[in-house]
Amino acid sequence: MGKVCHLFLTREKAYFLHNLLSGEGIQCVAQFHKETLFDDYCISSQNEDCIAFAVDISLLQCAVRSSVSICSEIGAAGSAANRLQIKLVKKLPPNCTQAMPFLTFETKGYKSAVIQDVPISKPLSRAQVLELQTALDMAQDLPPTLVQVPDLNQLQNFVDRMKHVGDLLNVSICKYGDLHLQISTTLITLGAEFRKLLVIGEKAVAPSED
Repeated sequence: MGKVCHLFLTREKAYFLHNLLSGEGIQCVAQFHKETLFDDYCISSQNEDCIAFAVDISLLQCAVRSSVSICSEIGAAGSAANRLQIKLVKKLPPNCTQAMPFLTFETKGYKSAVIQDVPISKPLSRAQVLELQTALDMAQDLPPTLVQVPDLNQLQNFVDRMKHVGDLLNVSICKYGDLHLQISTTLITLGAEFRKLLVIGEKAVAPSED
């Protein structure tokens, strides 16, 4: 979905956020309770124990894959304690005079141990973290009722036919699982109804009449 994401760490959760600050394109939010990802978790900052930074996804993926490969050496019989430690550190890269931030993976296997430093951006300021939190809250402000769309090919074919009629398509859903698509011009009105779809969120019983 993109080359860079924000990793937003709080006292209770870790968020992987894509494209939340730009306001254009597809946005993606993945959130995990700390117990889901970590056996032991410690975070401290002057910004109410919140830390956010940008990271290159391909570099992060390489580090994770390598750590998984090394940890798999131990197998089910091995001890899982402290096999992988992830730390936020500042290090002085070669030929540099200023320390840079890294997300460091320290992985211990049965026969090997590897330290991988994934470069990250400078941690976001308090104002930037607040902006990110606001965007996160808005992205998670979903409507109370959602319906699962029908077959995507069928829906795409219908919309492709409708676009030759007009430019504006009205979309509505019902709490009992109906999806209505309608397009109107001065000469013609066309519509389609997809019924009894899976409802997520607030539901209602469909009326007995057709």
